[in-house]
Amino acid sequence: MPQQYSKKQFWKLYEKLPRELKDALFDEEMGNDIYEICIANDVGNHLEEIVELVGQVLVGLLPSQDFSKALQGLKIKKDVADKIARGINRFAFYPVKPALEQLYQMPETKEGGQVVTQRTIKKTIAPNKGLKKSTSLPGVKDPYRESANDDEE
Repeated sequence: MPQQYSKKQFWKLYEKLPRELKDALFDEEMGNDIYEICIANDVGNHLEEIVELVGQVLVGLLPSQDFSKALQGLKIKKDVADKIARGINRFAFYPVKPALEQLYQMPETKEGGQVVTQRTIKKTIAPNKGLKKSTSLPGVKDPYRESANDDEE
């Protein structure tokens, strides 16, 4: 279970959030979705704690990957916690995924679980060697290309 934070600490974190996450924290539709997910999974008695956990994800205190484990810390069975986490991920976290990734600086992953970052992309993509730069036919002037020499025209 993540550490509890005071209101003062929460608001200090809140001030630094991107607008998208600030809006998400108080979004009525998101609140309704969380309520519906909790009721559908018979955990309405944990609604307040679940909303608190969602808030912790949105302010950067709890990575979304750890959300299901945090739900289990509320004495919710693993299969139910996973189902709730999937629903909340879909309706609460996915719409703000780019902002969350930026907040947590999470690398993107490919299928197969291989971590891909900008650095690995630059290393793995080699320049096209052996390809000709010009694709025009020999002897035919391309009217859309400017000449490198000012003499040609």
